[in-house]
Amino acid sequence: MKQTRTFLISILMLPLLAGTLHAQVQHEQLVWSDEFNSTSSPTPPNSSNWTFETGGNGWGNHELETYCAYDSSQPPCDAAKPNAFVGGDGYLHIVARSDAQGQYTSARLKSEGLQSFQYGRIESRIKVPKGQGFWPAFWMLGDSETTAHWPACGELDIMENIGKEPATIHGSIHGIGFIGTPISLTYTLPKQQAFGDDFHIFGLIWSPGKIQYYVDDPANIYASFTPADLPKNAVWPFDNGKFFFLLNFAIGGDWPGNPDAASKFPQDMLVDYVRVYAMSKK
Repeated sequence: MKQTRTFLISILMLPLLAGTLHAQVQHEQLVWSDEFNSTSSPTPPNSSNWTFETGGNGWGNHELETYCAYDSSQPPCDAAKPNAFVGGDGYLHIVARSDAQGQYTSARLKSEGLQSFQYGRIESRIKVPKGQGFWPAFWMLGDSETTAHWPACGELDIMENIGKEPATIHGSIHGIGFIGTPISLTYTLPKQQAFGDDFHIFGLIWSPGKIQYYVDDPANIYASFTPADLPKNAVWPFDNGKFFFLLNFAIGGDWPGNPDAASKFPQDMLVDYVRVYAMSKK
């Protein structure tokens, strides 16, 4: 009887719970987005929102790719085959390529100096690539990166996936005192599933003194961080100002390892949108 009563109470409470959820939604306002819509393909990403970081210096992780701008023709980049473009399908394509000489190219986009935000709910709908040595990421850095520099500026890794862990994504935070031992948690799909099988939403709920990451639904929070979670003498940098976005697709490196014979090229990281919601006071 106890279980029956609990079930009946739960059923009776559904309208109330639904009303509460609706009220929470009403307290959010979309303040910015890039929907990556285009009537033709390929077109460059919106220059009001995105710039390119370029080069092939390993990026501190012994990565193998050279990041190319949209119209770069400096080898190994090929302007006829852009590594990042908006397609007529409504997606941002970040494309990793391998040429006949075994050189890898890809793209790394950032909104630095163009779009930056602090607090609210932030999410992107992404289909990650599948294969050994692939390392797609959706993340943020503090605007103070050019003055205070990393790691003092802070880093929010909303989604990182490596090819040898097809069912797992990592959500991490970095700052002074938590670099080599980052604060990180994972989310793993049920068995026989991989993130590269379909699109998924990767999100951040950010409020003063609190970082939360979710997958697919804001109610599906898998990681929550506060200053109390930091090591001794570490510095919490996430209440000091705005942060900008980065979207990139790395190849190889210390963490994912190198591609192998089964890694297929070209390979796309597809981004449906990036959205920012302000959360007003109730």
